[in-house]
Amino acid sequence: MSLFDHRLSMLAACLFTFATASAFNPIVQTYYTADPAPMVYNGRLYVYTSHDEDTTVRNFFSMNDWRCYSTDDMVNWTDHGSILSYKDFEWSRGDAWAGQCIYRNGKFYYYVPVNEKKGGNAIGVAVADNPTGPFKDALGKPLLRGFGYIDPTVFIDDDNQAYLYWGNPNLWYVKLNNDMLSYDQTLGVVQEPLTKEGFYIRHKDTIKRPSSYEEGPWLYKRLDTYYLLYPAGGVPEHLAYSTAKSPTGPWTYGDTIMHVIKKGGAFTNHPGLIDFKGKTYLFYHNGALPGGGGFKRSVCVEEVTFNPDGSLPLITPTSEGVKDPLANLNPYKRTEAETMAWSQGLKTAGNATKGVHVTRIDDGDFLCVRSVDFGKGAKQFKASLSGTWADGRIEIRLNSVDGTLLGTCAVDKDGKPAVWSTISCRVEKVKGVHDLYLVFKGSGASTLAFDWWQFK
Repeated sequence: MSLFDHRLSMLAACLFTFATASAFNPIVQTYYTADPAPMVYNGRLYVYTSHDEDTTVRNFFSMNDWRCYSTDDMVNWTDHGSILSYKDFEWSRGDAWAGQCIYRNGKFYYYVPVNEKKGGNAIGVAVADNPTGPFKDALGKPLLRGFGYIDPTVFIDDDNQAYLYWGNPNLWYVKLNNDMLSYDQTLGVVQEPLTKEGFYIRHKDTIKRPSSYEEGPWLYKRLDTYYLLYPAGGVPEHLAYSTAKSPTGPWTYGDTIMHVIKKGGAFTNHPGLIDFKGKTYLFYHNGALPGGGGFKRSVCVEEVTFNPDGSLPLITPTSEGVKDPLANLNPYKRTEAETMAWSQGLKTAGNATKGVHVTRIDDGDFLCVRSVDFGKGAKQFKASLSGTWADGRIEIRLNSVDGTLLGTCAVDKDGKPAVWSTISCRVEKVKGVHDLYLVFKGSGASTLAFDWWQFK
């Protein structure tokens, strides 16, 4: 990158930060993420994502692994790192595209599409004892294979029957057996008819594809109605849905629920609809981060309120995202540095097994944690860091990057990479609920990494 390009990149980042001072979509800024698959387990919401690499190869999707993020308040997201790679399937040669994870029988089953070494699309299953892994190939071979076998979505009905839908350009499903690793061979693979009544009409490519359905199905149930959400209409994609009284149809076309995102969008989209703590949320992706686009996408979320007749409304993508946190964060408990609502310039490293931490810290970088409840008052701040930075420091501010300065913590000048130590400093007494900004300042080269923080 030339000096001129670097300055342009920095300017774009600064303008983006200024424009999104009160914005928290996309929900992840440290990586490009796509194809969100939300799952609720034990009081937390987990979002499994695919991962667009920072460097695009051959002007096509460059995707090697899957990542996981979780929240209990819908505004602060904890990064659990890379939890699975296509390389964990010995029979795969690449392309870690859209998958979905679900809990059953004390295990977590992650259904993902990859390409086989011998060629062709396939769907594999990885299994773990914890929602953040480690995941391992459960079969040592594909569960399903065939042309267009991508984007699996998994759903367990109230009668405990599990279903797996997938497909582009066609739509297929199977009934999974109780082991979640095999399917009903008597019924076999069923191809869903993509009729006008079920999936509307396609305004382009009508000869090749008969309906508006494109890919990325998502199955959801509310009361006695089943909703099938999907990217539709061809490229660029919008989001639409169909409904049925059975998880296998027949389907009746509903409507568009999100138009093509023209400003800051990507030519694809991918829905994930879920209920959490009494509210409903739609996850999707766009291309709004600096440098983003069709091959560098980012996951977003919006709150959804169903219409009185049970239909889904038209949902407008916003930069604000979720406005009302479901809970306040307690700053007197250790908070992982990789838990954040917004950040600039930072990356994360590690995984849930080895531990995740914040890296690539430079002057002007920051992270924000929303809705921090300081109660009757905090007096001291401490943080765990490794590495060093000649004159590095952390500014502790309220409500914005240049908001009220509570205190400044100097970095350990004798710190070493991968050796963690705790720094502390006094802060001005603060009460009540605020957004917390940790702003990094310093000059020269930094080897700093950030593990956790806590107030006293």
